Amino acid sequence: MSEKKVPPVFKKEDLFGKSRSTLITGVLRPDKKRIDIWYDETGTIRAAGPDTARDHRSEADIILDGTEFLAMPGLVNAHTHAAMTLLRGYADDMHLQQWLSEKIWPLEAHLTGDHVYWGTRLACLEMIRSGTVAFNDMYFFMKDAARAVEESGIRAVLSHGIITFGDEEKLEAELKATADLVSHVKSLNNPGIKPAIAPHAPYTVPPGHLEICAEYSENEKIIIHTHLAETKQEVDDCQKAHGMTPAALLDKAGCLTKRTVAAHGCWLSEEDCRLLGERGSFIVHNPVSNMKLATGRAMPYHWLMEQGANVCLGTDGCSSNNNLDMYEEMKTAALCQKFYWNSDTVLPAAEALSMGTSRGSAALGYHGGEIKEGMSADIVLISLKHPSMVPLHNPVSNIVYSANGSAVDTVICQGKILMYNSYIPDEEEIIAGASGSAGDLLQRAGTGA
Repeated sequence: MSEKKVPPVFKKEDLFGKSRSTLITGVLRPDKKRIDIWYDETGTIRAAGPDTARDHRSEADIILDGTEFLAMPGLVNAHTHAAMTLLRGYADDMHLQQWLSEKIWPLEAHLTGDHVYWGTRLACLEMIRSGTVAFNDMYFFMKDAARAVEESGIRAVLSHGIITFGDEEKLEAELKATADLVSHVKSLNNPGIKPAIAPHAPYTVPPGHLEICAEYSENEKIIIHTHLAETKQEVDDCQKAHGMTPAALLDKAGCLTKRTVAAHGCWLSEEDCRLLGERGSFIVHNPVSNMKLATGRAMPYHWLMEQGANVCLGTDGCSSNNNLDMYEEMKTAALCQKFYWNSDTVLPAAEALSMGTSRGSAALGYHGGEIKEGMSADIVLISLKHPSMVPLHNPVSNIVYSANGSAVDTVICQGKILMYNSYIPDEEEIIAGASGSAGDLLQRAGTGA
């Protein structure tokens, strides 16, 4: 990377951890136009255009040379279980229910807050390295996850996964955990970290309990994060038990709103897609996880788009993906749709890119996803010398179809530099801590502790 023009008062390490007035000069946009980007110490983009350097150079504390880079908005992972990085590769190539009941759930029973902290630190590290600046997370011990997120400098919407199976005492405990998390996140006074309520799915949380979750979301004005229509079995079971689809059940319970972010949607009907479009809810495509777990059908993206629904993108957890690379997810989403629906024009590269950036940012309620005046400075610089970016006939096609996380050089979130010239502070410490934590989790499971 060309050496950044950094005032002598700053050492390399001083670039990290604090938003300073910064000018990025001569960077390429996805439309192949050269611009300068200037953002202030609040982490807000104040100007982005061909004359920005001329007009604002004197106001910048830091000047970054962007001539060898392409600038794009930071990626947003709209559905994951971040701490499951510790389960990466632990159980693969199994039937779904066997995988869950024999491997994943028994191991998760031994999780502690410390495991979730280190698993989330590792997830944040991986996401930053591959250009992701925000994610939507559902798991356990989420106050520990919040600590990891805050230390990483990334954005996140955090929720405690609620599973009740109709048990009133369980519901009370889950709502208490959610309220505790909401209170804790608010106390952090960090605009990059938000709480959500997360009824796991219509098949694990019955209608009456879903209604309570909907009311809580409305009262607190927070996101509802859930799973929806991932498998044919859950759709068939819901039809049999309630006479309606899972999407219709969520809607009847008040859980389909503009604040709803629902993952998967593989088995949505055309009527379900219409409902999601009318309610303004967000549905998250998780193609790698769904293909690996053989859910049997691709999300009906074309129906959702016809109904004006909001479709974004996520990786799911590392136990079923097995990485958090959103470049890989964008490509797989486009290919999965074309292959399953036998249409070579469905989900073109530009739409896949918007799913991973502006649509995801809208789903999580962040003022980002675009590089323009007034937006949050969530910026990724991709090396134009990376093999996947050469030649550059169509930058958007290169981003979606040929690049992966290794092409990312610099990552900026809310104006804070999180990765510079492929360097992330504390990376070795995080990897060592996560490795040790994964070993401890296996040991606890093996001894029954």
